[in-house]
Amino acid sequence: MAVHSFETMGTMVSIRIADADLEAVDAIPVLNEVEHNFAQLNETFSLYREDSEASRIASGELALADSSELMRNEYARALQWRDHTGGAFTPHRPDGVIDLSGTIKAVAIDQAAGILTEAGFANFSVNVGGDLTTAGNQAEDIPGWITGIVEPSDRNTLLAAVRLNEEFPAMATSGSAERGEHIWLRPETTKEFVQASVIAHDIITADVLATAIISGGSETLNQITEDFSVAVVTVGLDGAVQANARFQELVAR
Repeated sequence: MAVHSFETMGTMVSIRIADADLEAVDAIPVLNEVEHNFAQLNETFSLYREDSEASRIASGELALADSSELMRNEYARALQWRDHTGGAFTPHRPDGVIDLSGTIKAVAIDQAAGILTEAGFANFSVNVGGDLTTAGNQAEDIPGWITGIVEPSDRNTLLAAVRLNEEFPAMATSGSAERGEHIWLRPETTKEFVQASVIAHDIITADVLATAIISGGSETLNQITEDFSVAVVTVGLDGAVQANARFQELVAR
């Protein structure tokens, strides 16, 4: 298995390629393209970079209407997710600043998977800070990809191990245990969960819905499990673990 890691967007990216005929394929140019794509998205959307397009919009130097097509398209995508989640997910900070960090990391992961697939790779994982998408199998004798979800109160302990597969290849986890309080609660919502993991058919859906559950609480959790075909596990403030039936089916045994 080939492993390629690099740092971007304030976290680590780890790409694992498990194709049996890997030696016959030159992976270096493809991995360089993936890394370059992450860098470009970070340069455009990071609010930690004063020269980024997002920062220029936030400061008022650049009007959204005059921004790049990429910026406007991703903002429109985020607004659609706001509507799909009843406002639990939003591309706006409480001060009104447009912040697309809630989708762009997932977009980068999704695009990385597309680059790898287009290059002919069929068995791989792209993991960015614990959020990942997969394709094919981890090994000839291991169907799908087995990955762990950490216990929020003890980062050295696994809450569960799940097997990602063709139907549910992507997983994202949101919460305050690792990055602190970085998700804004929906108005009039009391914090109920310290962690939420969502497994879905694509990484953007998984990432957005995991964030929405933390922000919106039980009401949003119930809406998501009714409206979306996803597997979900949450950890409450008291440590109580809830998992829907679809999640339990994916637990690696």
